[in-house]
Amino acid sequence: MTLANGRPYLAIPGPSVTPDRVLAAMHRAAPNIYAGALPDMVETIWPDLRRLAGSSGHVGIWIANGHGAWEAANSNLFSRGDRALVLATGQFGHGWHASAIAQGIRAELLDFGRNSPADPDRLESALRADSDHSIKAVLVTHVDTATSVKNDIPALRRAIDAAGHPALLAVDCIASMGCDEMRMDDWGVDLIVGASQKGLMVPPGLGLVWASDRAVERCREADLRTPYWNWTTRFDATEFWQLWHGTAPTHHLFGLRESLNMIFDEGVEAVWARHAGLARAVWAAFDAWGQGNPQIALNVADPAARGHSVTAARVGPAPSATRLRSWLEAKAGVTLGIGLGMQTAEDPGADGSLRVAHMGHVNAHMTLGALAAMQAGMVALGIPHGPGALDAAARAVAEAAGA
Repeated sequence: MTLANGRPYLAIPGPSVTPDRVLAAMHRAAPNIYAGALPDMVETIWPDLRRLAGSSGHVGIWIANGHGAWEAANSNLFSRGDRALVLATGQFGHGWHASAIAQGIRAELLDFGRNSPADPDRLESALRADSDHSIKAVLVTHVDTATSVKNDIPALRRAIDAAGHPALLAVDCIASMGCDEMRMDDWGVDLIVGASQKGLMVPPGLGLVWASDRAVERCREADLRTPYWNWTTRFDATEFWQLWHGTAPTHHLFGLRESLNMIFDEGVEAVWARHAGLARAVWAAFDAWGQGNPQIALNVADPAARGHSVTAARVGPAPSATRLRSWLEAKAGVTLGIGLGMQTAEDPGADGSLRVAHMGHVNAHMTLGALAAMQAGMVALGIPHGPGALDAAARAVAEAAGA
């Protein structure tokens, strides 16, 4: 028998749940792409995107996913043969490194593993060793979607400055924008990449780049640009079509406008606080389950180094995580994320790892419901686990929400 009939819950780390308000905003006939309501509405998006990121700089949107946003950033930051230093704390740090290499950038990797954030001291040492300042930019994920590791961006900026190095700081905020605190200007970030399908609550299809004045000035001669990826024409557009190098992503833009309305109706800091509270509820449940099974554990031990949009965890022994995910989708209508990039010699299929997303349009009953369904699955499948997880999650929600 299945109890999955009803509205399903896609608790994967992107695409996230699309709010009804966003779906309604997108549900319209195709607009005039030359003048009128669409261009007028788009003019209101740019200042709100800057406000969301804490940026006073430039913003561009490409019709692309997050990988496309990487390519937009790489194409405008670098010339062929330029050096980059990539700090990897999971699958997506390695992915950005591979993307840069494929575009002809001499990208070097500092790998910090899958369980802890980038070490600012190691970064400072690497930059001090670059005596001729040939490294043009440091690339790092804010929150790696695969491992849920959150990097301390202000600390990495301080490390660059302490080394006396002119490298630009470029940050992948695809999994964190609209979920975790980001203050681009205050933190000394030169470039951010983002995407529509996570904290921004819009279907996949928009890749975003925020760039500081310093980044634009330092990269004017970058020769990896091709017409579509070139940010100069987008940042300096005098005609609407130049913002997109062709036809605008019309319905995505209406959705983005509504998602920004929702974020600012709630308040950006309130959005950050909501994500933090829901994340703590998930963490509390895993801590309790792990008391009865040492093979159930959060991927990141230090709470300060965990992202607030997604939680990566082990549910062992393998293939317990895969069995649990399959049961949840078939029997409870809940879909969790796979253990992406978490393969080990003992678990080559990452069947003992999974991810629980709590990003974007998510509230207390959705998160508590997902956790309750997970516990039901453990009971049904005979996966050992400790007691009290749902009580602990409920207490975390109560503490976050207050009276």
